[in-house]
Amino acid sequence: MNRADHYREYFTKEYLMGPNSFRLLDELICRNPYDACYDRTLDLGCGMALTSVFLANETPAKSVYAFDLWVDATDNLKRIRDLSLEDRIIPIHGDALEMPFAQDWFDTIVSVDSYHYFGCKTGVFADKILPFVRRGGNVMIAVPGLREEPQGEMRKLFETWAEGDDALCFHTVRWWEKLLKEECEDRCDIRVAEGECFYEAWEDWFNTEHEFAVRDREFLSRGLDRILNFVLIYVRKK
Repeated sequence: MNRADHYREYFTKEYLMGPNSFRLLDELICRNPYDACYDRTLDLGCGMALTSVFLANETPAKSVYAFDLWVDATDNLKRIRDLSLEDRIIPIHGDALEMPFAQDWFDTIVSVDSYHYFGCKTGVFADKILPFVRRGGNVMIAVPGLREEPQGEMRKLFETWAEGDDALCFHTVRWWEKLLKEECEDRCDIRVAEGECFYEAWEDWFNTEHEFAVRDREFLSRGLDRILNFVLIYVRKK
């Protein structure tokens, strides 16, 4: 059993908001090619703070900042208190592009299944994210992506599934690597890889029988699973 399976009570439609973030986070941590300190960790786009709970339980983090725009910090505090983790997890409501923290504050910044919604534009990482991690610190990001750019009928299927601007958030490993290297290769070591937990993470989501999961299962079964993937991004600030 891997560490994600310790949290099966949350593999439900009440908690999961898409492919299983526990599996993504577990793989993201395990495959980090750089030495990481977790003393002060930012969980950027934490949703219901369940990834923050994982970080508090499964890493040596002394403080995890559970930061999200769409989920109320007071609601997250209730979940955190129920797990007796209020001394280690700090819930904060805020916008990732206007973070209130001191620069060079965090040892590690983690973002699972959220960065693609705001981070696909040139300059976002270098100007809005990187300043908040200390020298020698890490940024680790997991986002849904593409194995290859969809063409023809597959592109029509993909754009029908992704709906509107969401289709613009999906990119390949090569695309993400190029974006980040153009922005900050002189200041950072950068590795980008394809995730390995694709089918497990999606299957957990399908099994919730959430109405969106039912829709996703239909589209992936029509061939989308052949072009979709997860992209793992690792940055160490020099």
